[in-house]
Amino acid sequence: MRLARIDTGDGVVAGAYEDGVVERDGERYVVGEDGDLAPPCDPSAVYCIGRNYAETLDQKGYERPEQPTFFIKPPASVIPHEAPIPYPTFSEEVTYAGELVAVIDERCHDLTPAAAEDMVRGFTIMNDVDALDQPGLTSRKAFDGSGPLGPWIETDVDPRSLDMYTEINGERRQAANTELMLWGPYELVSFLSERFTFRPGDAIAFGSPGNPGTIEPGDEVEIWYEGIGTLRNTVE
Repeated sequence: MRLARIDTGDGVVAGAYEDGVVERDGERYVVGEDGDLAPPCDPSAVYCIGRNYAETLDQKGYERPEQPTFFIKPPASVIPHEAPIPYPTFSEEVTYAGELVAVIDERCHDLTPAAAEDMVRGFTIMNDVDALDQPGLTSRKAFDGSGPLGPWIETDVDPRSLDMYTEINGERRQAANTELMLWGPYELVSFLSERFTFRPGDAIAFGSPGNPGTIEPGDEVEIWYEGIGTLRNTVE
């Protein structure tokens, strides 16, 4: 099942999504007519894993970390599918990164990997936009609009072996499979849950495959994950 949120004139409505329609309690909302898609969840934080693909480590000359590394994007970073990505005025080197994201379903803390699987509502996609020339991860990655998220949550997908690709203006720049992660999705949810209490709607991004590159105003970024769909945004 796909779960989506649509931003109507009367507020955001969440429901089941199919063929451009969000349905809740018998009411139907047509995307593009009754409103645009909102981010598929309303996270209190987006927890982001770094350095989780060997190809990325090799490309950037990093050594494999002994445990997962992570950073946090705030709610202000989140924008929905099709919303423009604002090119930051303070940077001259902005990059994309196509990432798989788990959405938490219930308040939870200190989970085993098996228990983590039961606490995930489903999966969506994020573009981890990075102002690469800024000092420190927070100044690079936590600014407004740096976390395009969507288009919806897919509840019926196994995240452990999904093909993905990222295209910029139709040119394929990334291609990989989630089985190449150094740490698996549920292992990472468990790892973070030992440190943080998750709330419903919190998002956990599992890192980017190799070849993240720069984007410029006017570029269209499409990130596809097998079984989920395509997140699309244009840089403005």
